[in-house]
Amino acid sequence: MQQRVILEGMNFWQGDIAIAEGAIAAGCRFFAGYPITPASEVAERLSARLPLVGGIAIQMENEIASMLAVIGASWGGVKAMTATSGPGMSLKMEAIGLAAMMEVPCVVVNVQRAGPSTGLPTLWAQADVMQARWGSHGDYEIIALAPSSAQQCFDLMIDAFNLAEEYRVPVIVLADGLIGHMTERVIVPPAKEIEARLVPRKYTKRPTNDFLPYKPYDGSLVPDLVKAGDGYYIHTTGLTHDERGYPQMSAEAQERLVKRLVAKIRNNAKKIARYSLTDADNADVIIVTFGMTSRFVKPAIEEARRQGVKVGHLRLITVWPFPEWLIEELAEKVSGFCVVEMNLGQIFYEVERCARGKARTVLCGHAGGGLYEIEEITKSILDASGAKLKVKM
Repeated sequence: MQQRVILEGMNFWQGDIAIAEGAIAAGCRFFAGYPITPASEVAERLSARLPLVGGIAIQMENEIASMLAVIGASWGGVKAMTATSGPGMSLKMEAIGLAAMMEVPCVVVNVQRAGPSTGLPTLWAQADVMQARWGSHGDYEIIALAPSSAQQCFDLMIDAFNLAEEYRVPVIVLADGLIGHMTERVIVPPAKEIEARLVPRKYTKRPTNDFLPYKPYDGSLVPDLVKAGDGYYIHTTGLTHDERGYPQMSAEAQERLVKRLVAKIRNNAKKIARYSLTDADNADVIIVTFGMTSRFVKPAIEEARRQGVKVGHLRLITVWPFPEWLIEELAEKVSGFCVVEMNLGQIFYEVERCARGKARTVLCGHAGGGLYEIEEITKSILDASGAKLKVKM
């Protein structure tokens, strides 16, 4: 029995459920995964819903196989994804590098928990940020998005699939266990509005006899894909390859290929980047957050303002590529940055690097599994401004 593909209107969903429904709305019709807390609800929802909308959900034998199945399904012509958490993300990393090398559009959801190793399976953190960017070996670029609400879990899944298709790249959605298991109102727009936003797969229209699968014909640095069954004979590999897709073991081929893989994201970083910047005019301090921590900081911002510090708020929605130019611009105008993140310093070091010593950078870090005290964040804001905490709250 066919079910409505897009569940329009007001819904009350966990973040994990919103992720699954956002994927379906984005056109995802293949999911491969393996159970892991706190991401299992994504797989459970998709295993129930995908068969009803013409899709396939498979529980694979492990996390490695799940990622490889997603790569194969994407090459087969469908929008495909997987979902996992910390240890599973580590296992997927080699295949994520393969997807980057083969330029496979796909989405990987990481509902982060506190680590390392088994860590706190049922609790949360934001400590996989650098892993998302650098977890596989070699030079490559990916895109990573960080939702801060169940609504954004839905909305950013559509963005994630669009970006994956546009740039032929794995896109990572960095949620966390707190948001994944939080139930909130999610407004799903009319199906026609969503469908109008979707980026279609860029299939080539070139003749089959002279088509080169890794040659960008339109100057965008992103090659066309081929549709299975259309008569194209192509080769794809994780080895360094030429424009035919054949292995080419030379420094020259490596230089050409890897520079293009990196440039197709870096050259478009300003176009890709999504962020929210508020109250930045004449600010003394910019508080920098992403994901769930963006919702912890409002009371601390208000308290810092009562103590005379002008505070702006930069919420990163796109974590990678990192908006270096924005931090550089803000560093010319403010006294300092306060980075609030549920790890012991990952985005903090990116902000510090891009500030280039022109503004203080203070970390308000947390190892995960718990929540912040308002006073802790307020003190960090005041430290970034050079002020002292005036009263005990």
